[in-house]
Amino acid sequence: MSTLRNFLCLLVLTLAGVSACRTAKPEIAVKGVPLVTRQQWGSAQPVLPMKTHVPNKITVHHTAVAQNPKRSLEEKLKSLQKFSMERSPLSDGRVKEPWADIPYHFYISVDGRIGEARELQYVGDSNTPYDPSGHALIVLEGNFNKDSVTVAQYQSLLLLTKAIAKRWKIDASQISGHKDNAQTACPGEALYALLPKLREDVAGK
Repeated sequence: MSTLRNFLCLLVLTLAGVSACRTAKPEIAVKGVPLVTRQQWGSAQPVLPMKTHVPNKITVHHTAVAQNPKRSLEEKLKSLQKFSMERSPLSDGRVKEPWADIPYHFYISVDGRIGEARELQYVGDSNTPYDPSGHALIVLEGNFNKDSVTVAQYQSLLLLTKAIAKRWKIDASQISGHKDNAQTACPGEALYALLPKLREDVAGK
């Protein structure tokens, strides 16, 4: 039975590039970065099939909600995953259909802790019309049209971005904000203003 199941998984991946078969642990692509893994924060399994991809860009987002240092990273990830997997209202009045999982690959909380969200080998999601295939998606906690990026958040963003760029051979010029790829205010003015510095720091200039 297991041989037949493995064959069917391979057939699905080959024909559609979509993975609903999750028996193998994906490769960890961010060595040297302290992550709160999906297992550690108690993630649920994805509720829909997902496409695989190879990251060739890094795109930065914000959560667009106020920073909350009183809640743990683990609580925030569980809440975000629940929202992501349900038919949910958005702040602009639109209704979002269920996603397979958290749309981002990594979540950086206000205290700088980094959580593994969607596994990096799978394409993320967006509520704006752009194709996130190839994008490693990093979201920082905060509404950066109002909040400031904390020192701990920037340090973690730099560490994580450097590790992803090194592992996948992504040039610093391929680091962008959500608003560079779609019509949106994300990742907020304060975070977007830091992206030129981030690109310089990743490039070692």
